[in-house]
Amino acid sequence: MIPDGLFEEMGERSRVSMTTRWHRVKSGWRVMVQAAVAVAISWAVAKWLWGHAAPFFAPVSAIIALGQSYHERGRRAMELVFAVTIGVAVADLLAFQIGEGVPQLALAVFISMGLGLFFGKSQLFVNQVAISAALVFTITPPTDGFSFARTLDALTGGLVALGVAAVLLPSDPVRILRGAAQPVLEELAATLRDIAAALRARDPEAAEDSLVRARGIDEFGERFFAAAQEGRSTTRISPARRRARGTVEFYAEAAARIDLAVRNVRVLARGAMRALALDENVPPDVAEALDDLGRAVQALATALEAGEGFDAVREPALRAAATATRVLEGTTNLSVSVIVGQIRSTATDLLTGIGLTYEEATGAVRAASG
Repeated sequence: MIPDGLFEEMGERSRVSMTTRWHRVKSGWRVMVQAAVAVAISWAVAKWLWGHAAPFFAPVSAIIALGQSYHERGRRAMELVFAVTIGVAVADLLAFQIGEGVPQLALAVFISMGLGLFFGKSQLFVNQVAISAALVFTITPPTDGFSFARTLDALTGGLVALGVAAVLLPSDPVRILRGAAQPVLEELAATLRDIAAALRARDPEAAEDSLVRARGIDEFGERFFAAAQEGRSTTRISPARRRARGTVEFYAEAAARIDLAVRNVRVLARGAMRALALDENVPPDVAEALDDLGRAVQALATALEAGEGFDAVREPALRAAATATRVLEGTTNLSVSVIVGQIRSTATDLLTGIGLTYEEATGAVRAASG
């Protein structure tokens, strides 16, 4: 007997799945166009300019170079082009020297992986060297003696792909940075609210959960940092994006400061957990300061998304530092002192994240704290 609602549930899952699939297609249209153009150009160059009859590795190398996600382009793409080139060159040389066959294929892959480990440190790089060598032995073995033609094809495809990515529909580094900044700051603000709630409720388990959440922000922070590096690379190599260099540098500096804030909040969460575990007195003003710090983080998220309104970060950040500092007048509790110190440090990081120098930020925090 078919359970009630089964077909409705299957239909709903299908609709969600189709929506997700079309979203992937729509979000990847830029790379689709770049790949199509890069493959055509690299094949044409290798076939008609270099005079190669079947330049198989030219389009393959182009696809590999463009197959990297936005934060892996540039350096990672060049690494993979280098890997393909090494693999093809080594396999061509070995096939010419020792001939074809199963033992020769095994030896070629063995040597290629060794060279991959020597020249690169990522498993993807090593695998790509080995795959390229295997393709030479199994699909396109040399038939007319030794030649670097396929090596040239691989290099051509990779360089054409990078050139196409830089000129044709280059990614918008500012948009990417704004998108990468939001998850970090949203999680950071939510973590600060969680710590405040745990201190108000005097709940050690909630404080421990906030520490776990703070540690989880690292993944988002790494993506933001990678996006900043990619943005810098894009503004260097793409003529259409060079005007955004100043904005990208601002976001890159903000990414570094936000990373410091994340580290401080992690220490802050650990301090809150320790204070509750030891049943130490934590004045209510500490939670209030944490709420203000969360508001400052949220204001920074809004400002980075809009590209304006950064002054809105200053007031709640300084208020958090001032409130936390006043707490020390009524207690010498070591755990509270640690929490206050991290609140002040995080406020400083947020102020430097909106463009203040470190000296200006620390001076503003000291002045607000009296």
